[in-house]
Amino acid sequence: MGAYCCFSTSMPTRNLPIDYQKLFRALPENFLLLAPDGLVLDNTDGHVAASLKPREEAVGKTIFEAYPTPDEQSTQVIRDSHDYVRQHLQPHTMPIIRYSLERPAEQGGGYEEMYWQATHYPILDEQGQLEFILQRTQNITEQYRAQLRAEQVQQELAEQQERNRFILESLPILVWTALPTGERDYFSSRWLQFTGRPLEAELNNQWIHNIHPDDQARVQKQWNESVATGQPYQVEYRLRRHDGQYRWVLMRAMPRYNANHEITMWVGGGTDIQDQKQMVQELLETNEQQALLSDQAYQAYQLAETQRETFYNLFMQTPAMICILRGPEHRFEFVNPEYQKLFPHRQLIGKTVAEVLPEVIEQGFVTLLDNVYNTGEAFVGNEQEIMLDRDGSGQLQRSYLNFTYQLFMEGGQKAGITVFAFDVTNLVLARQALERPDSTVQ
Repeated sequence: MGAYCCFSTSMPTRNLPIDYQKLFRALPENFLLLAPDGLVLDNTDGHVAASLKPREEAVGKTIFEAYPTPDEQSTQVIRDSHDYVRQHLQPHTMPIIRYSLERPAEQGGGYEEMYWQATHYPILDEQGQLEFILQRTQNITEQYRAQLRAEQVQQELAEQQERNRFILESLPILVWTALPTGERDYFSSRWLQFTGRPLEAELNNQWIHNIHPDDQARVQKQWNESVATGQPYQVEYRLRRHDGQYRWVLMRAMPRYNANHEITMWVGGGTDIQDQKQMVQELLETNEQQALLSDQAYQAYQLAETQRETFYNLFMQTPAMICILRGPEHRFEFVNPEYQKLFPHRQLIGKTVAEVLPEVIEQGFVTLLDNVYNTGEAFVGNEQEIMLDRDGSGQLQRSYLNFTYQLFMEGGQKAGITVFAFDVTNLVLARQALERPDSTVQ
């Protein structure tokens, strides 16, 4: 420790001696003075307090004897930093290491997990040779934990965004969004698959070119009026499919408002109603005298859809019944208001289909769900008859649904089933009434 005597040397400044060792120990940071071979020579009072070890228990020992590391990896990190300073005679900042300190008995005892970052500085003599290694240690436990929490929150946010994106892309509806001024700025993959056009070919006002020429002016006029007034948008038109066929679609959109009641975006979605349109047309052609009733049936269908499917901001207001069933037991994880309307007296979230809808078991719907989950093959039901207790009376009522069961994956593993459905009970009953022989006017 011969080199250490420099700290007891006094230099005259205005004839006043300076105790450099006292000055060093009073420095307001955590410094540890080492010999080139790692022997502890001295440390500041701040380092004594931070290390929870008296100075006399550390001085004269090597750094690893005085302050044992928790594992070999941490020991090697410190050795590598010392070697770098010895070899290059330049400062070196170590990676963050975990170093837990034992609290004194008066502070409750036990170990407190802490994270530290240390920089080693070379102190050279007049010949440029390494005389000391000065270690500056910083307790960054709070900052490190805050960083970990921030990273965790960011990861959870990213996972939630990815989950929402997956659900959005999985919905069998044609979803799009628009700016407050009306320019379309997003189309879902379902839309792009339907039209067969790339995203850049649909943005802004280019989507209008997919619409049948006879419908374009009417559709553009209704969209402009909704954008100008903020009123919900609803229109039927013929949309060109990727194979060149025009299909009738029912398109709805709702504005999203901020706290100042300013429109921040539009969210829209469409469903293919070609079959319903064609059915109405066929009924009209079968008997012109039934045209009024057929038109009323279709209008009743539209009215029911409108009342039941006020379009929401992406999920909660989508114009269809949607739920997510998690796991092989088909547990309700998400139910939108339209789906809940089917069972107003039942609490669905958190329960399995078998628990909350026992009447559908014998009707084979749980078996259908099992098959979709096990095979991965989607199931599409068209005007599927189902008996449900819809009012809590215990009496089963006949309903008809158009629905899709589709398996979704997470992390390459089966996660559950998305359910997308329309209640077409009124439409089926109206058609059945029209098709009965006694309904034909002689």
